[in-house]
Amino acid sequence: MYGEKQMPTNEWTPKRERQYEHIKKSEEVTEGRSEETAKRIAAATVNKTRREKGETKEQKKK
Repeated sequence: MYGEKQMPTNEWTPKRERQYEHIKKSEEVTEGRSEETAKRIAAATVNKTRREKGETKEQKKK
């Protein structure tokens, strides 16, 4: 789609990619969310985890 943001998969490790897919599926199946909402939640969760674990250039500010 035009204007659709892509996941930054080139920055994610295979572990984070698996985490993303697991969260996305869980949000869709268990929580009944739409695919777009599930993608957004999963990406935000993975990115938050990456910041907290120091896997990004900019880490979470306390």
